[in-house]
Amino acid sequence: MRPLRLHIENFGSFREPVTVDFADVDYFALIGPTGAGKSTVIDAICFALYGTVPRWNNENAIASALAPSANAGKVALVFETSGRRHAVVRALRRDSRGRVHTKEARIDELDPAVPATAELADLLEAVIRPVAEGDAVRAEVQRITGLEYKFFTQCVVLPQGRFAEFLHAQPRERQDLLVQLLGAEVYDRIRESARREEGAAKQSATFAREQLAKLSDADEAAERAAAGRLSSLRAFMVRTRADVDSLRARDETVHKLKEERKAAAERLAPLAALAMPGDVPTLVETLRQIDDEVKAQSGELSCLEAEEQRAHEDLAVLGDKVALAADLAAFDEHDQLSADSAKANAEAERVQAGLNRVAAEAEKAATALADAEQEWNRLRDAHTAAELAQRLSVGEPCPTCLRPVTELPHHPALSDLQTAERAVVVVRKAAEQTRTRLGKAETQAAVVTRRVDELAERLADLPVCGDRDEIESRLAAIQQAEAVTAQAREAMKAAGSRLRQVQRRADEAKRKAEQSWRDLDAARDTVVTLGAPPLDRDDLHQAWTELLAWRERATANERSAIAVQDRELALVEVRRDGERAVLLRRLADHEIAMESDPTPDAIAETVVRAVTLAEALVQRVRENRRLATELTEQATAKDQEARVAHELAQLLRADAFERWLCFEALELLVAAASVTLRELSDGQYELALGDKSEIEVIDYAEAGMRRNVRTLSGGETFQAALALALALSEHVAGLAATTARSLDSLFLDEGFGTLDPATLDTVATTLERLASSRDRMVGVVTHVPALADRVPVRFEITRDSRGSHLRKAAP
Repeated sequence: MRPLRLHIENFGSFREPVTVDFADVDYFALIGPTGAGKSTVIDAICFALYGTVPRWNNENAIASALAPSANAGKVALVFETSGRRHAVVRALRRDSRGRVHTKEARIDELDPAVPATAELADLLEAVIRPVAEGDAVRAEVQRITGLEYKFFTQCVVLPQGRFAEFLHAQPRERQDLLVQLLGAEVYDRIRESARREEGAAKQSATFAREQLAKLSDADEAAERAAAGRLSSLRAFMVRTRADVDSLRARDETVHKLKEERKAAAERLAPLAALAMPGDVPTLVETLRQIDDEVKAQSGELSCLEAEEQRAHEDLAVLGDKVALAADLAAFDEHDQLSADSAKANAEAERVQAGLNRVAAEAEKAATALADAEQEWNRLRDAHTAAELAQRLSVGEPCPTCLRPVTELPHHPALSDLQTAERAVVVVRKAAEQTRTRLGKAETQAAVVTRRVDELAERLADLPVCGDRDEIESRLAAIQQAEAVTAQAREAMKAAGSRLRQVQRRADEAKRKAEQSWRDLDAARDTVVTLGAPPLDRDDLHQAWTELLAWRERATANERSAIAVQDRELALVEVRRDGERAVLLRRLADHEIAMESDPTPDAIAETVVRAVTLAEALVQRVRENRRLATELTEQATAKDQEARVAHELAQLLRADAFERWLCFEALELLVAAASVTLRELSDGQYELALGDKSEIEVIDYAEAGMRRNVRTLSGGETFQAALALALALSEHVAGLAATTARSLDSLFLDEGFGTLDPATLDTVATTLERLASSRDRMVGVVTHVPALADRVPVRFEITRDSRGSHLRKAAP
């Protein structure tokens, strides 16, 4: 894993966004005062990949990742490994309760064609495919880098205070790390594959032997027997060709005779089908009777038509019925108008009398009303005067005459004014009712008068002429004549209907006769090829009689010919069946089974099929012998493959091979680390493996005494751990089963302050050589100027009230 670009925003002490460009950097140092945030940059790389940081001492605690004053943060890392480029992004947020959560986590594969020096946004947008999101990101990072988190922090990132973890690890833990670094799990897959190959090989060998056991005719004797039968059948096929040809000729003769016999039988069929229709003998008499009925009905219809014509003429002589009916109606109307006029005059006299009576009553009512109103006016004035007299005073002017009052007047008691008013109302109502009746009587009188006048005018305008009795007599005669005419018409219609029915019967009989002649012609046409004689066209019955007589003679002749054909056919069939029986016995002698239809062609095909089967049998026996040889060789080969696979699986057992592989790798790493440690310790210390694969230190200052590495001081422990880390970074790629475990980066966090100047110079030289010897990135976190000044690229970290800041220092 080699970082290309790191972006930090509100992560740890970095509150402001900052992007670190590692694209062209092989060896760099993070410098700055203690607490400035140098280790936070390495923490950001580790957090982006695995979602946690070693310094937090809790893989699930991410509260320290977000700056205390921030509600959201982000870390993005673009890195390359094994020639492929990826980007991992983790976003953080703080909820309303102050708890920090991972808002987003994703890893994408990027296009490596985009220059590594491009802007960060351009790198992140060059996505080839999304790889994983959320909780799956960590597992995908482990798959891509080939390292779990705990091994990443022992081989790639050596956190401050944890340099000696690999050095002090238990042999089992160290072996687990080496298995992952070396890709030794590939040997597990090889072992499992070997086991599967062993099972498959054994199964193939068993299958081959089972197939071999099924080949019962795969020997030389079976091949000789099959070849002998083939030779015998080929000779038999040659001998039977002439017999089959003779039998085929017999079959053709039988077929020809049967066709002739069938043709003779077919000639009998139309002769047997000739039969005279049952109505032919009576058809002529039926036609004559129907002609007589047509003539009789035609004469009757002519007589009835003459009678109907005479009735019409008699009716015309009696005159116009409509005019006579109009004259009679005029008499009736005159009589009705005369009666209505008399009634109207009587009604007019009665109405006039009532009108006079109502007029007198109206006049009396008007007089009574005038008297009542006059009495009411007089009484009203008297009441007014009496009331006024009560207000007069002697000497005062009178309101009426304006003269002074000399004496007060005295008025007697007066009648009630309201009684007079009610009397006026009653009389007025009676007068109005009388006037109303008078109006209705006058209207009725006017209506009756108009009715009388109208009837008089209609009687005056009505023309009445002739004698009523004569008109009625003439109308009765016309009605009688019309009845006679209607009877004659109905009789004529009935006669016409009977005539049409007889004519239809006549037409039907004629059509039937014509159809009978056509049927006779059609019947003769069916046998005309057999020599049917010409027919007499004058008499249908006679023609049928002659045709049937000829049929009897022709049928006798045909049956005689058929009897001769039957005898000849029976003789030929006996000869053919005898030849077929001989041929079938010969087939049975050669063990050739014949099907149910032993025709010459079927016999020839059966013989050919038997020869073909014999040839196939010979071929199958030969093929089985070849297959048996192959199966035997295959079973032997598969047995050998199974033994080889079994041996390989045994050699690669985890409790043996893995332990041997890790011991060899650890021995190589310890040897390489010893060289570095010897340089760092000025020849005092080397590393070695103990009897139980524990790492020991050889102290040449103590006469080469071997002791546990935990007895080293702090500075000595740092030197030994650094030597092992450098050895891992230098040699793991060469030891790994695949290149996926190549350690392309190494980050060292502090620990250099405990070194003396000479050792520090050795460490610096070793790191320079490590960075330049391979395409590997080496990064150190230090506050030791002597070491920082020797690093070609330095990132200076400072911190103020706004948080940490990073800038690339000038060389």
